[in-house]
Amino acid sequence: MKKILSITAVFLLASCATYTPPTAEEATATIKASFQARGIAQLDRLDQSELQASCSQYATSEMPKAQREKLEKAALDAVKYPANNNWLGDWKVGEQIAQNGRGLQFSDTASTVAGGNCYACHQIQKAEISYGNIGPSLYQYGKLRSGGQAQAPEAIMRYTWAKIWNSHAFNACSNMPRYGAAAILNEDQIRHVMALLLDPQSPVNTQ
Repeated sequence: MKKILSITAVFLLASCATYTPPTAEEATATIKASFQARGIAQLDRLDQSELQASCSQYATSEMPKAQREKLEKAALDAVKYPANNNWLGDWKVGEQIAQNGRGLQFSDTASTVAGGNCYACHQIQKAEISYGNIGPSLYQYGKLRSGGQAQAPEAIMRYTWAKIWNSHAFNACSNMPRYGAAAILNEDQIRHVMALLLDPQSPVNTQ
């Protein structure tokens, strides 16, 4: 029995020694071969940006600081802020967007209005008891950041807008969708979500 186990161990070690991991190109080709276009979901969704490719490269190790900072700066520099500093819309519409998980799926059409599906990852207002915890709680988001003012200062407005537009601006490999940069939400929709988080009258900040 010991002899058989020894032979098996030698065979396994030899197999490991001759294993050659696939190249990035080979891995990508294999992944793409397992998908097929369906409805509005086309294969171009599998094409990675420079940032996404870097995050894949360092999925199991820490990305070099200089590279991470370069990617975050590029993302922040590309943020499109609202015209005339018109930051806030209607928090009631923002709540509807936060609850809506439709849009950009193969079963949708090109005219389907996408939602933010924010509750999939965050607690937002106290009345909603079904929410995910992948992201931090946003309950009382504006109240905690207003510094006692009636409304959050502009610096917080700019940060929050940029975070929604492209979260990679603050965390290169963030799991949060790039709502503005990827055209998931339009500018008006982002204003409404901003109001949900920051309007003093929103249940996020009053309950």
